[in-house]
Amino acid sequence: MTREEVRIESVWLENRRGVDGLGIGEPRPRLSWIASAAPDAWEVEFRRDDGVVHAVRLPAERTRLVDWPFDGLRSREGGQLRVRAAEDAGGWSTPLRVEAGLLDRDDWSVPFISPSPAAPAGTLRPGYLLRATWDTAELGIAPGRILRARVYSSAHGVSDLEVNGRPVSDDVLSPGWTSYRHRLRTQTSDVTASIVEGRNVVGAWLADGWYRGRIGFDGGLWDVYGTDVALLLQLELTLDDGSIVRVPLEDAWSWHPSPITEVGLYEGERYDARLLPVGWSTPGFDDRDWSSPTVLPLEDFPARLEAPTGPPVRVIEALRPVAVEAIEGGRIRLDFGQNISGRLRINVRGPGGHEVRLHHAEVLENGALGVRPLRAAVSIDAYVCAGSGLETWTPRFTIHGFRYAELEHWPGDLDSVDVEALVVHTDMPRTGWFESSHAGLNRLHENVVWSMRDNFVDLPTDCPQRDERLGWTGDIQVFAPTALRLYAAHGTLTGWLRDLAAEQAEQGHVPNFVPWLECGFPNFPTAAWGDAAVIVPWELYQHDGDTRVLEAQYESMTSWVDLVDRLAGGTGLWNTGFQLGDWLDPAAPPDNPGQSHTDKHLVATAYHVRTARIMAETAALLGRSGDEERYRGIADRALAAFRSEYLSPSGRVVSDTPTSVALAIVFDLFATPEQERRAGERLIELVAENDFRISTGFVGTPIICDALARIGGIDAAYHLLLQDEMPSWLYQVGMGATTIWERWDSMLPDGTVNPGDMTSFNHYALGAIAGFMHRIVAGLDTAAPGGTALRIAPRPGGGLTHASASHDGPLGLATSSWRREGTRFTLDVVVPVGATASIELPDGSTVDDVPAGRHSFTCTVRDAASDPARPPKRWRGGPHEDERAEAGAGPVAVDAPDAADATDTAVSVA
Repeated sequence: MTREEVRIESVWLENRRGVDGLGIGEPRPRLSWIASAAPDAWEVEFRRDDGVVHAVRLPAERTRLVDWPFDGLRSREGGQLRVRAAEDAGGWSTPLRVEAGLLDRDDWSVPFISPSPAAPAGTLRPGYLLRATWDTAELGIAPGRILRARVYSSAHGVSDLEVNGRPVSDDVLSPGWTSYRHRLRTQTSDVTASIVEGRNVVGAWLADGWYRGRIGFDGGLWDVYGTDVALLLQLELTLDDGSIVRVPLEDAWSWHPSPITEVGLYEGERYDARLLPVGWSTPGFDDRDWSSPTVLPLEDFPARLEAPTGPPVRVIEALRPVAVEAIEGGRIRLDFGQNISGRLRINVRGPGGHEVRLHHAEVLENGALGVRPLRAAVSIDAYVCAGSGLETWTPRFTIHGFRYAELEHWPGDLDSVDVEALVVHTDMPRTGWFESSHAGLNRLHENVVWSMRDNFVDLPTDCPQRDERLGWTGDIQVFAPTALRLYAAHGTLTGWLRDLAAEQAEQGHVPNFVPWLECGFPNFPTAAWGDAAVIVPWELYQHDGDTRVLEAQYESMTSWVDLVDRLAGGTGLWNTGFQLGDWLDPAAPPDNPGQSHTDKHLVATAYHVRTARIMAETAALLGRSGDEERYRGIADRALAAFRSEYLSPSGRVVSDTPTSVALAIVFDLFATPEQERRAGERLIELVAENDFRISTGFVGTPIICDALARIGGIDAAYHLLLQDEMPSWLYQVGMGATTIWERWDSMLPDGTVNPGDMTSFNHYALGAIAGFMHRIVAGLDTAAPGGTALRIAPRPGGGLTHASASHDGPLGLATSSWRREGTRFTLDVVVPVGATASIELPDGSTVDDVPAGRHSFTCTVRDAASDPARPPKRWRGGPHEDERAEAGAGPVAVDAPDAADATDTAVSVA
C-alpha cells in the first residue's frame, strides 16, 4: 500500500472522542487516531498559536493513547494538531484544535455572582437573568486587536450563557451534576465571533438544577449542596501581541427575574413569555431597574475546579410524533413512538396570557397517561404566550422521561399542532451495532441502546423519569462492558469514577449511588454495588488497554477490597450486614424487590472473590508486587470460604437458583472441572424447569446466558433469549417497549402497570444482554485489552439465519457477520489496523493470527431449521438431582452441536 493511500479517519484527545480539544484540563493530553493502513511511521505536528511549529516522528505501531510528544501546555495555551503517514505530503488529518483551559485554581480571579444566596425550601424557585456590560475602548483595546475571546465558566446550579444576544454553546444543563462538595466542572467557550468593538454584554440564564433544587426520592431533598444559586464567569481576551486581558466584570453584574417563573428537574418548567426583557443580553438595553447580585468569594467554596473529562449534554435529535389525537377533556395526545429523555419544543400561536400545559409519561394505562410510576416527579411544563404571533419554546432547565405527551389548553385544532420531542443526553459517539434475522432481537438491541442514551445524561443514572435519576453503582457495574461496546462512554465514566472515589473517601465506603444523597436509602457497604469501584475501572482498562485509569482509581479500588476483607473478618466469607443481593428477582413481591431466592451473602462472597482477583491483576499490571501477593491471598481466602460455605463436593450450589449457579460458573469459583460440569447440567435444568423464562435479577441476568454458553448450553441460552412470555426480554418487546424496563413485569399482560411503587420503563441494567448478543450470537469479542487481539467465535442457534456485530473500538472498526444458507455457514470479518484475530468457527475449526483487513470463512453446520425448538417444561418444582438419580432418572444432556452436522468442514480465507 502506498503512502498516499493511508487516510487518517479521526484524531482525538484522551476521553474526548468526537469532541474538540478546547478547554482541556491536561497539560499533556494523550492522542489517538484511526487510519486506513499502517505506514512505516507517523508524523505529528502541533502548530502553536504563537506560530511555532513542532513536529515529531513516531513509530507506526503507536496510534492509541500516545503520550503528548511536545512541551506541556500551560493554562490558555493552544494550537492546531494534525497527523499523517510519514513523508506523505498530502495526507494530513483534519486539524484538531487543542487548547488548555484554566489548569490551576489560582488562574481564577473572579468570585461567584449570586442573584439568590438563599430561598425557601419546599417550593419551586424561579430562574434568573444575569448581565454584565463592558467596553473594548474603556479597556484600551484598539479595533482589530482581539485574536481570541474565551469565557471560562461554571455555576452553582445550571446555566446558559449568551454574549451580545448570541448563545455561547449548545450545551444543556451545564455544568452538569458532580459531587459538588468535591468537584465542580468548568467550561471553556470560544466567543471570539460574538465580540464587537465598543460595548459588549455577557448574559446568563441561571436556575437551581441539581445544586439546590429538589432531588432524590421519598420526598426529595432541597439545597443538598448549598443554599445559593450562583455563576462563576471569567472573560479573557487574547490580543494580537499575545497578551491576555481579563475583562473586569466583578462590579458590572446585575440581575433580574427571568420568564422562568418556577422550575425543577422533576417538576417541570413554567415560562411566561410576556416577562422576557427583550434585548436583555445586548448592548443598549436599559437595566436601571435590575438589582445588584451578592458576591460570594471563590475561596469560600473549596471544591476542585476541573475541566470536563467527556462530552457535554446536548440535544441530539428531534422526533416528530407518530400519532396525534384529540382525547376526552379537551387534551391532545402525542405519541412519539420512542421512550426518550428530553423535552418538547412547541410552535404555537395564542393570545397574550394564554397558558399551554405539557404533560409527560412513559406509558398509557387505562386510556390515560401512566403517571403513577413518576411518583413525585409531576413532569408538567407550562408556557404562557406573549401573543406575538408564532412563538417557539422549549424548556431550558428541566428534563423528562417520556414517550407520550398531552397538550392541555392548546389554542387550535389538531392541524395546528406543531410539536417535536427533543432527545437530550451526553453527546457520546456511537460505537456498537448489532443486527440479525430476528426482528425481536433487533428491537431488543435498539431498546438497550435507547435506555443507555436516556440514562447517560451527564452521569450514568438508573432512570430518567421519576423522582430518583441517581447514579446507582450496581446498575453501571453490570452494564459497563455493554456500555463501552455501544458508545464512547469513557469520558463520562472517568468523571463519575472521580466522584465515586471522593464520596467513598468521605463515607468510608462506596455509596449505593454516586453522587450520594441522604434521602432515606440505607447507607451501608453493599456487594455488587460497591464493587463498581473495582469493576468499572477494570472494564475501562479491558476496553482501552489503558492502565492510567487503574492508577487513578487504585486507592479507591484497594479501599473497597480492603474494607470487604475487614467486614469478612479476614476469613473471606462476607456473611454480615445489609445486602441487596439479586435485586429484582422476578419472583420477589412487588413491595419487596430485594426478597430474592438467591442467598445474598453468597452473592457478596462471590463478588469478594472477583474484585480481590481483579485487584491482584491490577497490582501486577502496575508493578506493585507486594500488593499483588496480598490481594491474591485475599482472593484465595474468599474463594476457599465460598467453596466451603456454598458449594457441595458434587458441584451443587447453595440456593440452587440460576443466579447462584451462574455466578459460580462465570466467576470461576469451582474447585474441579467435574464440579463445573455438574453445575452446568443443573443450570440447564433450572432454566428449563422455569420454561426458559427469566428467574434472575440485577446480578444474575447480565451473566445467565454467558454461563449457559460457557458450559455447553448454547441452545438453552437461545431458548432463554428468545422466550417471549413473561418474564423475558422479548415479552417487553411484544408489549411495545422501546427501552429496557426496570422490572420484568413493569407492565402486566393486561396493559396495567406493576402495582409496586418502584416501576420504571427505562432502566439499562437488564439490557446487559446486548453484550451477549455481540460476543456470542454475532461472535465479536476481544482477546486482549485495547482490542489488539480479537476473538471472533459466533455461536449460531435459535433459528437465526444471520447475525452481525460491529464495534468502532480504539483501533477502528471491527466486524463479525455470519449467515447460514442451508448447512453452509459463511463468516465475514473485518480486523482493524493494529489488531489480529483468532477465528473459531461453529464446527470447531480455528484460524489464528488473522491480520488486519477483510476476510471470509466457511464451514458446514446444521441448518437453521434444525435448531432445537424450546422444549416443554421438564421439571416443575421437581426433585433435586440426587433424588432423581435415586429414582433412576438420567442426567439432563448438555446442549451440543450434532456431530453429524459438523462434517465436511471447509475453511477459506479471502
